[in-house]
Amino acid sequence: MRTRTAARATALATVLTLTLALPAGALAAPPSAASGPATARGTAPNAEALRAALAGLPDAEATAALVRVGGTDGLWRGSAGVHDLVSGRAADPDARFRAGSTTKAVTAAVVLQLAAEGKVDLGRPARHYLPDLIPSTYGQVTVRQLLNHTSGIPAADGVGTTFEEWYTHRFDLHSPRETVADATAKKPEFAPGTAQHYLNINYTVLGLLIERTTGHSYERETVRRIFAPLGMRNTYFPGSDPDIRGPHNHGYQAVTRADGTTEFRDVTVWGTTDGWAAGAMISTTADLERFLTALFRGRVVPQPQLEEMFTLPAGVPGATMSAGLQRYVAPDGTEVWLKSGGRWGYNSVIAATRDLSRTLVYSVNSTDAKGQGMNPVAARIAQAAFMR
Repeated sequence: MRTRTAARATALATVLTLTLALPAGALAAPPSAASGPATARGTAPNAEALRAALAGLPDAEATAALVRVGGTDGLWRGSAGVHDLVSGRAADPDARFRAGSTTKAVTAAVVLQLAAEGKVDLGRPARHYLPDLIPSTYGQVTVRQLLNHTSGIPAADGVGTTFEEWYTHRFDLHSPRETVADATAKKPEFAPGTAQHYLNINYTVLGLLIERTTGHSYERETVRRIFAPLGMRNTYFPGSDPDIRGPHNHGYQAVTRADGTTEFRDVTVWGTTDGWAAGAMISTTADLERFLTALFRGRVVPQPQLEEMFTLPAGVPGATMSAGLQRYVAPDGTEVWLKSGGRWGYNSVIAATRDLSRTLVYSVNSTDAKGQGMNPVAARIAQAAFMR
């Protein structure tokens, strides 16, 4: 599962490579009901291409999609697909969804706030803050190395490798402390700071570090520091509740039956305690857009700590991950910073240029949200959103 997340991030970067090299109007764009207002400032979002990206939903790849394109260049809002396959009614454009690993950007922001307050030293070993949890084997792993996935701590054991195994255990409860204990009982994948491997375990440790440093729960600190100040009223952590509270569109997984036909199994109700500070957040496109723009404007994390989110680890071959984000540079030199997320039935992304001339937030109800590569509908959206 962990390599699939990295593969999707790489796929998104590949899509952006193709996107930013295309001339405006390169995509055919039939009319669609999914459209929104655009205000011309610089190069406005290509509304025609965005409508085309959402056309035809639901299909075999996705049952719904919610999109917000913004920035100083203009705005576009759109939705397509269905709320659920049984009723067939239109998807709710304001629906809540499982935001997956976009959670990591929030967790990183809280840690960087603590660093700005002098409560956490990013260069200090994490074991200094969690001596009872981090063994001496990982005694040199710093907080910064957890943030940028260069710690060398391996993943904890999961509940299986197939969808059916995960589905069987979808209501299992997972303890962050036990998860970390399981992972750190293993040998390091590499010496700290010498390689980069994107894994949830790094942010599980950071969630515990937040709790130890503040004396409060991770959930309380994210609400107090991020959600409440930014007015993210539809964003929350579900804890052990497997439901999505409030309005939401159903998520589905395509499953091949024994006779070769495809079943679209409803996977909306699913526990997320395995994700916690690395991927359990539930949100909306409006809330995530609010977070993204406030973050890039310096309203969430003060300077110089914000630079950690736009700085790749030095001396690490092939590194693309910073503290909570991923960097991509297009052939034309355009730099995009993003974070993708995936839970069964749901894929999401937050992405923007550093100057906020273009932003993208989407939720796609992918029918193979944990599959290799990028969902085709999500790829079309990313391509259309960053088209110049």
